[in-house]
Order: sequence, then structure tokens, then C-alpha cells
Amino acid sequence: MFYTYVIKNDVGNIYIGYTSDLENRLKRHNGLMTTKKKSYTHRHKAGKWTLVLTEKFSSRVEAIRRERELKSYQGRKYIRQVIEEQNMGR
Repeated sequence: MFYTYVIKNDVGNIYIGYTSDLENRLKRHNGLMTTKKKSYTHRHKAGKWTLVLTEKFSSRVEAIRRERELKSYQGRKYIRQVIEEQNMGR
């Protein structure tokens, strides 16, 4: 299984990616596992990165395709709507 995911930190930075191991990938983003010091999430570390959205796919190709869709203008618009709905539910 592969996952396309969206995470955000405490100041509102958003990161969109895909992985086959969601749990370990989130740990890497939060610095709980060794990762590159020049990565986006390391450079924009302002609090904890939390999951906003996850989608499961049976192939890597599908996960990459969805990642690209979410990184488009319409995809980012959709992500903003999801975040707003989550904030309203708090």
C-alpha cells in the first residue's frame, strides 16, 4: 500500500508527499528519526507536524499522481477547505 498525505505544522506550513510507511514518514518529519537536515520539514520546523489528510492507493504510480494533483492550484484549494472544516469541528 502507498499513501498520499498532507501535513501541517503549528504556524500553518503545509507539506504534501507520498510514502509506503506513513507512521515512520511522520516520525521523520517530526525529527524522531534521522533525516536530511536540508529537507523542507526540517527547515520549516515550527512545532509538531500533524496529519491533515491521508489517502490510500494500491500502487506507487497512483499515489504520485494524487500527490501531483494535490500540489496543483485546485488541489491546494481543496486542502485549504479540508483544513477549514477540521478547524470548524474543534
